Amino acid sequence: MAQLNQQELQNLRHLIGSHETAAKKLETYSQQSVDPQIKQIFQKSAQDAMNTKQKLMSFLS
Repeated sequence: MAQLNQQELQNLRHLIGSHETAAKKLETYSQQSVDPQIKQIFQKSAQDAMNTKQKLMSFLS
């Protein structure tokens, strides 16, 4: 894999942080939801955000 330049590295870190924040918020929304369908949507979205974060982190290794 090619080396990342400073701008790409900075952008990647920003994206990773954004996905982590989104996952935490979505998990909180899920915990606060009463409707089972809404709860499930938030849980899936939180998991998707964490999966994307992990994929992005793989570019750092």
